[in-house]
Amino acid sequence: MVSRKIYTPVFFAIALLFIQCTQSYEPGEESVTEILRTLSSDEMRGRQTFTPDIEKAADFISSKFKEAGLSTYPNLEDFRQSFALQEVSMGSAVISLDGELIEDEYYFARLNGMSLNWNPESVNVHSLNPGDNFREKFREFSSSEEDVIVFIDPSHSDIFARYQTFFSRPNRIHSEETGNNSLFILSKTPGTFSVEIEPTIEIKELANIVGMIEGKRSDEYVLFSAHYDHIGIRNPVEGDSIANGANDNASGVTAVIELAKHFKSLSKPERTLVFATFTAEEIGGYGSQYFSKQFEPDQIIAMFNIEMIGKPAVSGPNTAWITGYERSDFGALLSKSAEGTIYEFYPDPYPQQNLFYRSDNATLARLGVPAHTISTTPIDVDTDYHQVSDEFETINIPHLTNTIKAIAKAAQGIVSGKETPTRVNTDLVD
Repeated sequence: MVSRKIYTPVFFAIALLFIQCTQSYEPGEESVTEILRTLSSDEMRGRQTFTPDIEKAADFISSKFKEAGLSTYPNLEDFRQSFALQEVSMGSAVISLDGELIEDEYYFARLNGMSLNWNPESVNVHSLNPGDNFREKFREFSSSEEDVIVFIDPSHSDIFARYQTFFSRPNRIHSEETGNNSLFILSKTPGTFSVEIEPTIEIKELANIVGMIEGKRSDEYVLFSAHYDHIGIRNPVEGDSIANGANDNASGVTAVIELAKHFKSLSKPERTLVFATFTAEEIGGYGSQYFSKQFEPDQIIAMFNIEMIGKPAVSGPNTAWITGYERSDFGALLSKSAEGTIYEFYPDPYPQQNLFYRSDNATLARLGVPAHTISTTPIDVDTDYHQVSDEFETINIPHLTNTIKAIAKAAQGIVSGKETPTRVNTDLVD
């Protein structure tokens, strides 16, 4: 007969190993602090797009995805989803109206990188007349699929000058895109004209950081996202010139990393989970735009975009608001998940600011995906937004940690396949 003393240590060792393997990871203040402090440190210098500083942030996030045990996205060698932007500027231009050259203060253009050689027979000609709505007409002409030249009546000279100041900057487009060429000239429509433009093109390399947990359903995706870029170096305020971006949006990136660790510690999810931190949000959302084109929209079940969750909302701590709450039942599902807890999700209290289409969720939302942004910051009174004062010390760590936990709990029904939010009605897209 074998002694029971031999089995007892073995039994407890196996039991301990089982407990260790099945114990889930819960976001904690110590880990949240470490991630947030690193991303918002002076060493990151504000994580501005197109600088070496954002590369430091990309390396750090990649290391955290690796530590969490995430898989790389298919066809990627590592967690970097690299892509390129073209910055297209005017270069050289010779424009004449009825035989007379016009100076550059009377025109601006949005260019796709092609050389232009236009006359009245080779391009679509439009006029913006007195009394026309400048903004509406501008959107119409600039979004045309065909090249256009628009002659703007001098009665619109004031608003023309404002638009010229902004649109004289280089046009940024993804390298695989073309788009139209649109030229706007402050002049009554001439009898004849000629346009010769040779644009200047500069290629800029960028990268999103993307990891995933493959689920049982490989064709159904749940996204957790946040942008990791910020605005970099500003004019000094009391000797401080670094806009650290602790709340905007190191707080959101911290959440994505902690959620990745949490869901990786659980059993294999029903749906495939993708964790993405986007670049270039602050300069036009180019990272999320590129990312969105790598998926079939119908396969994306939901997008949890997380933005500025480091400060309690106007409703107090342990509450968060959701943009576009009425556009799908995504928000209602999250609200229901929080019933009986200390947390509350509720509709965006700033509908007049149209925030639903001002963050990285916008591209997918326009395609019908229930893609919503979760935030907590009282943006109407926050004095640190896009300032050098947006530092680690301004963040409420317990609130941030509780918000991450609340998102993890709220997402469980969608991750498990038990809940599926309704699609965004694209007929209502702004």
